[in-house]
Amino acid sequence: MQKIVLITGASSGIGKSIGEYLATFNYKVYGTSRHPKHEKLNGINLIKLDVTDNESVKNAIDILISKEGKIDFLINNAGVGITGPLEEIPELEQKKIFETNYFGPLRVINTVLPHMRSRKSGFIINITSIAGHMGLPFRGFYSATKGALELTTEAYRMELKAFGIKMCNIAPGDFATNIAAGRYHAPIRENSPYKEVYERSLRLMDEHVDHGKNPNLMAKSVHAIMQKSNPKIHYKVGDFTQKISVFLKHILPDKVFENLLLKHYKL
Repeated sequence: MQKIVLITGASSGIGKSIGEYLATFNYKVYGTSRHPKHEKLNGINLIKLDVTDNESVKNAIDILISKEGKIDFLINNAGVGITGPLEEIPELEQKKIFETNYFGPLRVINTVLPHMRSRKSGFIINITSIAGHMGLPFRGFYSATKGALELTTEAYRMELKAFGIKMCNIAPGDFATNIAAGRYHAPIRENSPYKEVYERSLRLMDEHVDHGKNPNLMAKSVHAIMQKSNPKIHYKVGDFTQKISVFLKHILPDKVFENLLLKHYKL
């Protein structure tokens, strides 16, 4: 029987690559967008869904269940970036990033869970970030949202074990997508004490994305993990330096690892 896959944030970037790749196999792929311009594109059936809106999430899931009767895989990919000194990011933007990157995936998960539980089957994959394993300078709120989702997944897995529902995180490093264009940048203030280091860090972040890996690598990794009957809790996908950084974070003394980050970001 054909498996049904729902991917949030599938109109561009990593979500789009995952959807297009899975569509070449025996999956029926539904991808969400806040403002879909097509009903179907490159094998992805597009539906309207805004992860920050409870009613939008409920309506989208209701439509999908009425069409297919089930959701076998949920891939929580929708998310946005944010940069800036923690001291200078407006409170409204702080709350907005959590609404999209943290509470958004939880809304979708909690709406899908009753349908998966009724079938005692389902697999939820949360796309987090290697940045969620460490507090990065001028990306502190992004790290916080992704780190929160990593930890919440750990709790979900134990709560859902009795219902036959699997869940895991996949943390990508830098990939060549349009995330830099869509993220919120705290304005560079001429009188800011962070002006020079923030400007330099922004250029470095953009270079990392511009030289990031092809998002097809993420698509292939997601597909491979979907085949696992007993998935790990945490997966990392990216270049060697990014993946090894998570390992070093766990084995090095805190200040030693902090100094490595300071040197990397030229702070």
